[in-house]
Amino acid sequence: MPTPLREIANEEHTSTAPSHSSHNHAPLREPTTPFGRPMRSLFPFAPTYTPLNHGSYGTVPLAILSHRERLLREYESRECIFKQFTLPKLLAESRAAVAPLLGAATDEVVFVNNATTGVNTVLRNLVYERGDVIVYPTSIYPACLNTVRFLEETTAVRGVGVDVVYPVEDEEVVERFRAVVERVVRKGGRVRVAVFDTIVSGPGVRVPWERLVGVCRELGVLSLVDGAHAVGHLDMRHTGAVRPDFLVTNCHKWLYAPRGCAVLYVPFANQHLITTCLPTSHGYKPPSVRKLLPTTAYFVNLFVDVSTADSTPFICVPAALKFREDVCGGEEAILAYNHALAYEGGNRVAQMFGTEVLDDRSGSIRKCGFANVKLPLSVGTREGDDLKSEDVGRVLLFIYRTAAREFDTYMQTFFYAGCFWTRFSAQIYLEMADFEWAASTLLGLCERVKKGEWRAMGAGAEEEEEWRAVAEESNYDERRKGVLEGQ
Repeated sequence: MPTPLREIANEEHTSTAPSHSSHNHAPLREPTTPFGRPMRSLFPFAPTYTPLNHGSYGTVPLAILSHRERLLREYESRECIFKQFTLPKLLAESRAAVAPLLGAATDEVVFVNNATTGVNTVLRNLVYERGDVIVYPTSIYPACLNTVRFLEETTAVRGVGVDVVYPVEDEEVVERFRAVVERVVRKGGRVRVAVFDTIVSGPGVRVPWERLVGVCRELGVLSLVDGAHAVGHLDMRHTGAVRPDFLVTNCHKWLYAPRGCAVLYVPFANQHLITTCLPTSHGYKPPSVRKLLPTTAYFVNLFVDVSTADSTPFICVPAALKFREDVCGGEEAILAYNHALAYEGGNRVAQMFGTEVLDDRSGSIRKCGFANVKLPLSVGTREGDDLKSEDVGRVLLFIYRTAAREFDTYMQTFFYAGCFWTRFSAQIYLEMADFEWAASTLLGLCERVKKGEWRAMGAGAEEEEEWRAVAEESNYDERRKGVLEGQ
């Protein structure tokens, strides 16, 4: 009989899980509602919907939705008074609540709408000179890559990619980064900043971001960590000790805050580099005024009133943390369950497929709440291959569309390293039976793909535009090729 997930989670928590903090480990506390299917009743999912893709947009518990509604009603009841007097106080309380999860001081964190906004805020605040370079992996999130490309158009900076194809060992990732930085320097350039993830979005694998921060510091390069899948997903309490130059992490993905909500961490020493929020708003001051103000006070104030926008997701963070503590048993219980379910669930799906989970020899890339499992579909020009490379976009659209219409689910399926994969997001409202159901569903879809059912989709201009868009988003091989060709 398989080991119960709760037992696996406790074993990982007390013995094998890497720790980056000085917290003493104690047995995990039980949630008030059991993890798995029972927990799903505390979230606003449709009764027939199976939520297997938490990582893309996250979700929010019903209790937090109600809390946000109360805040909105309070806001609208006295809109000017709330905006002027109540909101700044609640924002400060939210910053104080989330800062310990990053091992940071309250005035080292501010709120932005999402990780992409945070990355843009940092990259667009830096001043670039001729010869400056931004280094990033070929697995960079597309929106962040587009930001670099825009800066190439509008400033003197240029981007250089580090080719990383998983599975690859952490040591190799670190050495490739180092080699690219050193090569740029040998050619007379200066790497101004390096952008890299805590966990890659696609495929969903953990990155040795702490070691990359160390390499950046050693080589005199600013480090910008895209932690879109960090807080609430990984134990990030050591962030302040690791000392990245900048880090942004979504609260709406894994921390159960409403969308959009992210935290931008900028240590005191680097706050002078951030002179505006995006868009530039009421807090901005010209250099002649700015130099007279305390740097930290100026930095924090920049992000208090960023245009007319709904800030209630930011001020829901304390309620989200209370839900995680009081209902779920605390951060460590959530992380342990999700990581154990991703590991065991991924293995079970691969067993049912007769394929494999994306993994490296050390197992480091799987130490998170994602599992990437290869689908039983072959692509190539050999006799017996199920599909040709030009079929990828249409097949992906068929899988997405059919899963949504016939099975009321969405499974993050993509093409990578010459194969089809699905990224599973483990979460406290899922259990092994959900992974097994997903595997059975995908097996059926793969059989239908092999029979050519995907060819029956419409061939009009609208359908072609749709599958081309899906291919652009979910064909990671083409995305990587575009990164390398574009530099």
